[in-house]
Amino acid sequence: MVAVRRIVVGVHGSLGSLQALRWAAEEARARQVPLTAVIAWVPPGGDLAERGHPSPYLRRIWNDAARERLMDAFEAGLGGLPADVRVEPCVARGETGPVLVDIAEQPGDLLVIGTGRRAPLGRALRKSVGRYCLAHARCPVLAVPPSALMDEMAHGFRPWALRGRHVSVPDIPDMPES
Repeated sequence: MVAVRRIVVGVHGSLGSLQALRWAAEEARARQVPLTAVIAWVPPGGDLAERGHPSPYLRRIWNDAARERLMDAFEAGLGGLPADVRVEPCVARGETGPVLVDIAEQPGDLLVIGTGRRAPLGRALRKSVGRYCLAHARCPVLAVPPSALMDEMAHGFRPWALRGRHVSVPDIPDMPES
């Protein structure tokens, strides 16, 4: 069994990825290993559209926007970059699954990904990063399940009556006329 020498975590700002980031930071702290936080980006319209009309200026803007989303995820998930963990931020161009698998390819890497419920339409339109990583990774992959709160939020807003609870509005006394 190879010891874990680095933890690689996919981050993009969703609740599932923030949960994975928190878990990965705790694990990196406990094992005293570096944490490589990865965010992948693809140009709007996809690579094919961008390659037809390349723009170094726009590539820089998209890369900077991805770096900002990564830092925002640290702020939202951990309150900022942890002082007691060596963090190696990584902004990479490409589809998320292949980028994560390519970065987490060294012996001793542990790839951490977030999971969560996806709506049926989302499952039909987008590939599952988790499935891709589990099928193609050359290192151990840890899929962090959503927290109980995230699981409750995934069900969306439902009226109280549908939850089996009833809210009654107290009678409001009549206001005296002046």
